Amino acid sequence: MDDKQLGQLSKALGVGGKAQEHKKRELPVPDGDFFGLLDTVTDEQRGVALQVREFMHAEVAPIMNEYWNRDEFPRQMIDAMRPLDLLRKVWNEDGTRKADATVMEGLITLEACKVDVSTAVFFGVHAGLAFASVALGGSAEQKAEWLPKMLDLKAIGAFGLTEPEGGSQVSQGMRTTCRRDGDAWVLSGQKKWIGNSTFSDFTVIWARDEESNEVRGFIVRAGTPGYNVDKIQGKTALRIVENGLITLTDCRVPDSDRLQEVKGWRTTADVLRLTRAGVAWQGVGCAMGAYELAVKYSQDRRQFGKRIGEFQLIQNHLVHMLGNVTSMFTMCLRLSYMADHDLMHDEHAALAKVFTAARCRETVAAAREVFGGNGILLENGVAKHFADAEAIYSYEGTNEINTLVVGRAVTGLSAFV
Repeated sequence: MDDKQLGQLSKALGVGGKAQEHKKRELPVPDGDFFGLLDTVTDEQRGVALQVREFMHAEVAPIMNEYWNRDEFPRQMIDAMRPLDLLRKVWNEDGTRKADATVMEGLITLEACKVDVSTAVFFGVHAGLAFASVALGGSAEQKAEWLPKMLDLKAIGAFGLTEPEGGSQVSQGMRTTCRRDGDAWVLSGQKKWIGNSTFSDFTVIWARDEESNEVRGFIVRAGTPGYNVDKIQGKTALRIVENGLITLTDCRVPDSDRLQEVKGWRTTADVLRLTRAGVAWQGVGCAMGAYELAVKYSQDRRQFGKRIGEFQLIQNHLVHMLGNVTSMFTMCLRLSYMADHDLMHDEHAALAKVFTAARCRETVAAAREVFGGNGILLENGVAKHFADAEAIYSYEGTNEINTLVVGRAVTGLSAFV
């Protein structure tokens, strides 16, 4: 190269005579939405997302580390969340879903998870799994009793499906049973990992009918004799979520609290199908939050006399993370559109879960690496994302099970044993 060409190259790279001017310029605000995908949604959807973003930074971020350490859910957050009226952005008063419910729910989940995945899990259990169970499986009377209170966050729901000996296989090996006894049902068995159940007003319990072998759903109210919840202790992920081990010992539930419109496992599957996209969105939000923290840290942290963001290896980490986040965001936005237009099948949601969970795990690990030793300190934020990614990777269908769902769809051959 001649001197002129070298000068042009130096200018493009920000070195040489203009280096100091380059260093003094204002650094960009970390933003995981590199392709401006939020600009492609409706004004209402974007407005709700920004409301949730503001709420998370104002109400959740200041207290989340304290409650993480306490292994406890901040119940006062429910009152603070109520003015957002988020459930009515997804559900109609009669229990039907809004036309853009899945996209809206996804954006709410995204913004919550960027700060704290546990908050999104609380919302997803109540507004997704529990609410959908009543909306799809309840009678008109049951919906009239519970849905208004749930929409207002005046009654909190939980969803009891997973069992101590059955996660992935619970559809075929459900051990919790129910039997008719006069005008009531007697429930026996255990449910495990049930979010919100330590403080919920009711839990939807799914049980196998001893006589017909069909799956039935029940609204089990808090305080019902024979219904006991032990808080699961010692978690290393989602510590703010209060998961319960529910033990049902000859628990009598009146037939009026049996979900009257449940059509066996098919209704349970319909509930799960409605909410599965939301779990994929959790991976997007968790990864995006970790990425933005890593970018900010790279702009502030100095080693060897310069910001670590000026080192090539750090930039390589950040760019790889951003590629993951962008592809995850794009996939989930399309998945939610498909769900809202009745185009989504189980294998679509399964592929999104497989991809986002794996890429989230990879992204938060890279973010932790950018922080170096500081990455394991709770105060720096990325450690919580790193831990929570492990839960996202495992629940709502492990990546192995979801992989087999997709594999069956693309080959026409089942690899399930």
